[in-house]
Amino acid sequence: MSKMILFNLVSLDGYLEGINREIDWHNVDEEFNEFAVDQLESVDLLIFGRKTYELMASYWPTLTALTDDPIIAERMNSIHKLVFSKTLDKVTWSNSLLMKEIISEEIIYLKQESEKEMMIFGSANLASSLTKLNLIDEYRIMINPVVLGKGNPLFQNVAHPLNFKLTDSRVFHSGNVLLYYEPVKIPSVNEKTNTRWF
Repeated sequence: MSKMILFNLVSLDGYLEGINREIDWHNVDEEFNEFAVDQLESVDLLIFGRKTYELMASYWPTLTALTDDPIIAERMNSIHKLVFSKTLDKVTWSNSLLMKEIISEEIIYLKQESEKEMMIFGSANLASSLTKLNLIDEYRIMINPVVLGKGNPLFQNVAHPLNFKLTDSRVFHSGNVLLYYEPVKIPSVNEKTNTRWF
């Protein structure tokens, strides 16, 4: 059974992108690119919201991407992609499928049928919706050593605290730190026991 994984680069102060969607502060180098290639090898479905899809689709099929990042570009263009948008009428990037709404049962079915992982890049609004539906199994957050001061946060529209368990970490020579988290399910009132924690 597959896992749905959220992977994002964030600033030290928790922003996914600048106030105007800038990502030129992303701290990437050869070590990061090697990691990105390895990570994509374990994935057979990418999941995007509209804005991230449009950003990715405008870059990876271009000659610039194919020249500068040929291995990653080939993988990004060939892999299957699922795009969630209520405003798009069609998606034209290779191997992309458009869905108008999130249907939990369909996501669970895809997880059961897939042998590799499903991964979300960017797409903070979509990630927020998937988080609320308990569909994300792992959060990979790469912290960049930069403070933006303002921007768009990774976690949006959070109505209550989210708890996570740290399962792994990796320090990059660039100063980036990758944290692997699994969500911790908080029991409802009916599920609580009399267990005491010391």
